[in-house]
Amino acid sequence: MSNRLQYEISPYLLQHKDNPVDWYPWCDEAFARAAAEDKPVFLSIGYSTCHWCHVQDRESFEDAEIAGLLNRFFIAVKVDREERPDIDRVYMAVCQALTGSGGWPLGLFLTPDRKPFFAGTYFPKTARGGMIGLRELLTAVHEGWERDRAALLRQAQALTDGLQQPAAAPEAPAASLLHMAVGLYRRLYDPENGGFGQAPKFPTPHNLLFLLTVYARRRDAACLRMAEHTLQQMYRGGLFDHIGFGFCRYSTDDRFLIPHFEKMLYDNALLILAYSQAYAVTGRPLYLAVAEKTAIYILREMTAPEGGFYSAQDADSDGEEGKYYWLTPEEVTAVLGKTDGEAFNRHFGIGRGGSPDGKSLPNLLHSDPAETGFEPLLPPLYRYRQSRCSLRRDDKILTAWNALMIAAMCVLYLVSGKERYRQAAETADAFIRTHLCEGDTLFVSFREGKRGAAGFLDDYAACIFAALALYRATLDREYLARAVRLCRKVAAEFGDPAGGFYFCGDSSEALIVRPKETDDGAVPSGNALMAYNLVRLRQLDDDPFLRQAAEQQLRFLAAEASSYPPGHAMGLLALLEDAEPPARVTVVSDGRTAPDRLTGALPLDAAVDFLPQPTERFPLKNGKPTYYVCCGHRCLPPTNDAAALFPTPAASEKRHPGSAPLGRDF
Repeated sequence: MSNRLQYEISPYLLQHKDNPVDWYPWCDEAFARAAAEDKPVFLSIGYSTCHWCHVQDRESFEDAEIAGLLNRFFIAVKVDREERPDIDRVYMAVCQALTGSGGWPLGLFLTPDRKPFFAGTYFPKTARGGMIGLRELLTAVHEGWERDRAALLRQAQALTDGLQQPAAAPEAPAASLLHMAVGLYRRLYDPENGGFGQAPKFPTPHNLLFLLTVYARRRDAACLRMAEHTLQQMYRGGLFDHIGFGFCRYSTDDRFLIPHFEKMLYDNALLILAYSQAYAVTGRPLYLAVAEKTAIYILREMTAPEGGFYSAQDADSDGEEGKYYWLTPEEVTAVLGKTDGEAFNRHFGIGRGGSPDGKSLPNLLHSDPAETGFEPLLPPLYRYRQSRCSLRRDDKILTAWNALMIAAMCVLYLVSGKERYRQAAETADAFIRTHLCEGDTLFVSFREGKRGAAGFLDDYAACIFAALALYRATLDREYLARAVRLCRKVAAEFGDPAGGFYFCGDSSEALIVRPKETDDGAVPSGNALMAYNLVRLRQLDDDPFLRQAAEQQLRFLAAEASSYPPGHAMGLLALLEDAEPPARVTVVSDGRTAPDRLTGALPLDAAVDFLPQPTERFPLKNGKPTYYVCCGHRCLPPTNDAAALFPTPAASEKRHPGSAPLGRDF
């Protein structure tokens, strides 16, 4: 018999519809039953492509004994963290406060009024390796609820009170925050393997975008070296799928060799942005090639027929993590033949260690990543992998993650000049406007004709970010107007008079606390993205609302970032954009040249204002499209040749300042 999850549309919840556990989705009915029957709630949060979620499901939630304990003593509630990020963020903060870390699967015990008194991540069925077993934990919590409930209620109240955010310290000057951040990045940087800190290593591309922008503004060679080395090592290792393309979620080792194999839309979107920016800064073809390979993966495997982008691909195949990706030398030569197969094995490290059974992940850690000639060998291996087993895909469309990919496709179009990327961005944007919007109201998700909950801050912030990228790629001012409208909606629905924006809107379901986050995780925080959006909009439009909102948000973020600047990379990028703005370029059309053909020579980060017709203030020069450029507190004479003002980096691997040793020139 299926449980209540059979009526949901979330792929994650549907994975649990046949569990013997009497699951509820998150709903008032579940908590009302908990109150009526005087039982605590067991809340389980995860997502469909999570390896350890699958493990816990097989070990415990498909087990009759565990299901019996849950059904007898608890009310069990299952939540998809991607459909309800508000619930996930509130209760993940509890887990982090209790244990010092977080992750998924996330399991908590709540009172019937939704207050948490215990939390953890993966629990095996029975105790092992120093971890408490779920069977023992369920028994202990039940006994505590029956015998010493007052202590659990005190714990629940203390944890709930602890979620209230203290007022931030006074803001630090932007210059000192930026200087402090770069210094901390230098200390965290792994000069041998790239990346920051020790394993597990996450891509966190917004860190690299910040460092690349610092180099672009200040020519700090240390920042460029850290960013380039990290980008190169992430591509060279097994974190990148060298056969099917696209990046996995994170590396389990310091070398970026062995990943956690799920592929997330947001990681690949942000990495396209980072590699595109690296190409724009250095002109090195490798970075453009990686960005395009990643886009190929997205368009081939992660794009719905109507143009929206799917959420993720699973880490597991046939119940085994990473099975889809591992290869033996013999498999490769059987597919490619002896000569090509052995050449492939040498170049991609097949047979140079790996798993105990002789399998390896294709990687370039011992090869030249710029070497070409292996592209014709990839399709037969790609087809062979698909014939062995398949990857489960989470096919829901998430607004915030789609918006990040739309922005990435726009930027890739700008650096490559290839129309397919702009077309993909515009088609995905049309999908959002058709299925995930009502006027200027956004929704979180879409699947099988049904929309999810009303949108949160991240959905709006990412859509504004996407609208700015679409405007830059097309010069269609409707995108700019939409960005401003959505900013006003965010201010009205999510604004806090004390500063910043709440994650949940005024019309969202009220939880035990209203989260307001500023630090970045796997994706930039909504508050940081809003700061960046407001700064970029203010560079194009001196509207008093935009000016005041940008100033307030920057002050708020500066105060929040003071405690640990590297945890606020996107917010630091907004502060840098404000302190040292890029060139502002007013492009005046002659009415004959397509708008998107007028900006190819402009810097990627330029603040571009497009005028479809000349004006008295901005007339045409020589009857041709004309560029009015202001930068560094000075304006240049109007010109018909933007390329002369903005020479691009040579597309070669020649030595440049980024190849110098790390210095202290920030």
